[in-house]
Amino acid sequence: MNVKKNGGCSGDSAAGAVVVIRELSKDYDGKRAVSDVTLEIHRGEIFGLLGPNGAGKTTTLECLTGLRRPTSGSVEVLGHDPAKGTEELRRMVAVQPQEANLFPQLTVRETVELWASFYPSPDDIDGVLERVGLTESAFRRVKALSGGQARRLLLAVAVVGRPDVLVLDEPAAGLDPQAKELLWAVVRQHRRNGGTVLLTTHDMNEATELCDRVAVLVGGRVAACDTPARLVSELTTTSEVTFTTDSGTDLDEIRAVPGVTSVEARPEGAGKVAVRVRTTESDETLRRIAAEPRWAASELAITRGGMDEVFRTLATKTTRAEEQSE
Repeated sequence: MNVKKNGGCSGDSAAGAVVVIRELSKDYDGKRAVSDVTLEIHRGEIFGLLGPNGAGKTTTLECLTGLRRPTSGSVEVLGHDPAKGTEELRRMVAVQPQEANLFPQLTVRETVELWASFYPSPDDIDGVLERVGLTESAFRRVKALSGGQARRLLLAVAVVGRPDVLVLDEPAAGLDPQAKELLWAVVRQHRRNGGTVLLTTHDMNEATELCDRVAVLVGGRVAACDTPARLVSELTTTSEVTFTTDSGTDLDEIRAVPGVTSVEARPEGAGKVAVRVRTTESDETLRRIAAEPRWAASELAITRGGMDEVFRTLATKTTRAEEQSE
């Protein structure tokens, strides 16, 4: 993995870095929220910041966008210091916050038109509204929007200026599956058009499906940074074997299979139960279950460890390391 001792993450892309963070630390009232974070994000990359609440994700974004000044370390975006807030940089970087106060009396279309007027070469208004799924709501007033529609409008005003760097703070929070797919499509289109995306997320599926690389922040530090596939390969040890069997089937012997760490069952109806087996030896566990007639297993499947387990593993390792240092 591309993880250095100081929590660095430089990536292995040949493209130039558009965001460079070096040993960033930020204190609030004497308490350190972010500690020695080092990251490089490259042009045309979708980069994810993952971590539990309080891990330092939003603080890192605020330093990157000039809303906060680092206590120590440095941040550079497209060759600029964001803390200086230059007009040129504001035109090249757009931010979708978790919440924002838009003008409630304006319509959706008027809002996007207003933001488009701030940029020299904005995107097509109708095209943006279509991509974020707000065409039918174009003439609805902002104050009448649902929570999900409001978040899509925030995305629309962020992308309409064709920014070089798009920063999204928990963009999928509160979105239904269809709206989430629209969001992902907009993010991917932005990358295809040459843009770079930095987003924070709690959604491990979003991190896996959308991000080229992710950095996992735990306790204000970068615990790991790499592609989701490499992190899963190097940091996961367990998988899940699932199957359906008859209600009343004795599952105790499955618990005795080498590698099995837990067995859960829930009623499926029609005299069936769905069984979920966590194991460190998935192939052998699957073979044993399939070969045993008395378990009458059907719909057998394996789910390899994913980013959820990566997240849990890193959080556990960091907590143990902190406890030992104390």
